[in-house]
Amino acid sequence: MRLDKFLKVSRLIKRRTLAKEVADQGRIQINGNTAKASAMVKEGDELVIRFGQRIVTLSVDRLMETTKKEEAGTMYTIKKEERVNE
Repeated sequence: MRLDKFLKVSRLIKRRTLAKEVADQGRIQINGNTAKASAMVKEGDELVIRFGQRIVTLSVDRLMETTKKEEAGTMYTIKKEERVNE
C-alpha cells in the first residue's frame, strides 16, 4: 500500500493530499530511510513521522483498503512519542 494512502486510511493524517505533502517534505521515514508519498508500506514496517514539535514512532500491524473510524487504530501500534524543542 502507498504511504500516503496508509496515513489517510489509518487516520494518522486526515487528507491524502496533506499526507503527500508531509512525505515530500522528508518528514517521514520507513525503516530508517526517508520516504516519498509513493513508497510502499508493508506489515512490520517501522514509521517515524515528524508532526511539528512531535516525533511519533510506530509499527504497521495490518493493511486495509478502507476502514471504519473505530478500526483505524488497529492498523498500527505507537512505540514512542517524543517532543522536540526547537
